[in-house]
Amino acid sequence: MKNFIKILLVLIGLATAGFIGYKAIMYKLDPDKQLVKSANAITAEVRNKQLDCLAKNIYYEAGGEPFEGKVAVAQVTINRAESGQFPNDICKVVYQKNIVYEKVLCQFSWYCENASAMKPKNAAMFRESEMVARQVLLENFRLPSLKHALYFHATHINPKWNREKVAQIGGHVFYK
Repeated sequence: MKNFIKILLVLIGLATAGFIGYKAIMYKLDPDKQLVKSANAITAEVRNKQLDCLAKNIYYEAGGEPFEGKVAVAQVTINRAESGQFPNDICKVVYQKNIVYEKVLCQFSWYCENASAMKPKNAAMFRESEMVARQVLLENFRLPSLKHALYFHATHINPKWNREKVAQIGGHVFYK
């Protein structure tokens, strides 16, 4: 009888340990918990860096464009970061370089053009770029036609891309 009770207690202990282990694993893998964790990872410092990278990209790519053109460039930048096809960080998207046939190409041409020495020369235009960056990144202001846009080029360039055109805004053509 004592052996039966010992075996029963061991089985109950194993079942309890298994249940606790299962719950611990499920808690660790809980997608809602992961969302909270990733949302908390954005600190004020990180957000300010993202705003600065986005503002610079707007300024150099669309500084002379109308408001919608600035929003469009910002939206493409954010779309890329959220797409899974590019780095998942705004600054990494802006400063991404690729090597094609042993030539370094930047995703945004201004960055390959001696970007480290470049400082915004037009303060008013840069402030407007910062304002647009805040509206797009923090207030989720978006242009519906660019919901899936990941690429753009200036209208005076014809790269002969085999991509679906979604809009032309100001001096840029946008594609999926």
